[in-house]
Amino acid sequence: MTLWTQERELTMLGQEILDYLEEEEKGMIAIGSDHGGYELKQEIINYFVENRIEYKDFGCYGKGSCDYPEYGQAVAKAVASGGYDKGIVICTTGIGISITANKVKGIRCALCSDMLSARLTREHNDANVLALGGGIVGINLALGIVDTFLNTEFSGEEKHCRRIAAINTLEEEMMR
Repeated sequence: MTLWTQERELTMLGQEILDYLEEEEKGMIAIGSDHGGYELKQEIINYFVENRIEYKDFGCYGKGSCDYPEYGQAVAKAVASGGYDKGIVICTTGIGISITANKVKGIRCALCSDMLSARLTREHNDANVLALGGGIVGINLALGIVDTFLNTEFSGEEKHCRRIAAINTLEEEMMR
């Protein structure tokens, strides 16, 4: 093996390691819905598979009537425990399931129906759970919102850190 070949193999291996680490940084995504968000959830899962994004589906697993608090809290608890990087919750409007998720300590769930809100809630609020309305947003828009949410980093600006700290302080006070 020539020096050039060894160098090339090391460069390729180095790139593979960087690619792996970049994928690992994204972390696992927790996803859940009620019956009203089931079809949109399946489309989002297809997006995850196509983009090699690791996820766990916390239910529901069909179109039969069910209650969103069960699935909203399952996703929120999974994210709050630190086992999942971010979460996505879906019901017909996104309202009930977002209210449920926000009852879990450490969760900042944002209901988004446009990509600007998805970007700003990550940059400004460091939201860790995204809520969508399966009966409100279409598939293409929803996938754009998901992509924006998952690929936008928190800005870390002092004013946003200060505001999140104030929210966390209130959360601590209210959950005593």
